[in-house]
Amino acid sequence: MRIIVDADGCPVKEIIQDIAKKTGLDVLFVMNIAHEYSPEYGSVKFVDKSRERADIVIVNVIESGDLVVTQDYGLAAMVLAKKGHCMNQNGKVFNDMNIELLLHRRHLNREIRNRHKKYTKTNKRTKDDDLNFKESLIRMLKEVL
Repeated sequence: MRIIVDADGCPVKEIIQDIAKKTGLDVLFVMNIAHEYSPEYGSVKFVDKSRERADIVIVNVIESGDLVVTQDYGLAAMVLAKKGHCMNQNGKVFNDMNIELLLHRRHLNREIRNRHKKYTKTNKRTKDDDLNFKESLIRMLKEVL
C-alpha cells in the first residue's frame, strides 16, 4: 500500500508526509509543473498543466489497496473502481456507499452555477480541519493495514 496525493492545491501535504514516514508507507505527490515542491519524504511526479492530467496519471499508477487523497469526486470514483481507498483533504472518506450521491450533487451544483452564475466561497482552512484530516488518515490506515 502507498499513499498517492492529488497534490495541486492540497493543503495537507506535510501531514501526509509525517504520517507516511512514521508508518513506513511510500507516498507519491502528483502535481502539475506550475508548482515547485520538494517533500522531505516521498516523491513527486510532475505532469503538464493540461486539464485532468494529474488525474489520468493517478488512475494509471494506482494499484488495488492504495490510498488516494483528492478533493475530486470524479477521480475518487475511478480510484474506487480500481479497488483503492480514497479520502479528501478534510478527512471525508469516499466509498461505494456515498460516491454516487456525491457525483450527482456535483452535477446538480454545476448546473445551478451555470444557470445562475453563482459561486460559493469555501471557508478558510482552520487548524481543526488539519486535525480532523490527520485523525481520519490515521484511522483509515489502521483499518486497511
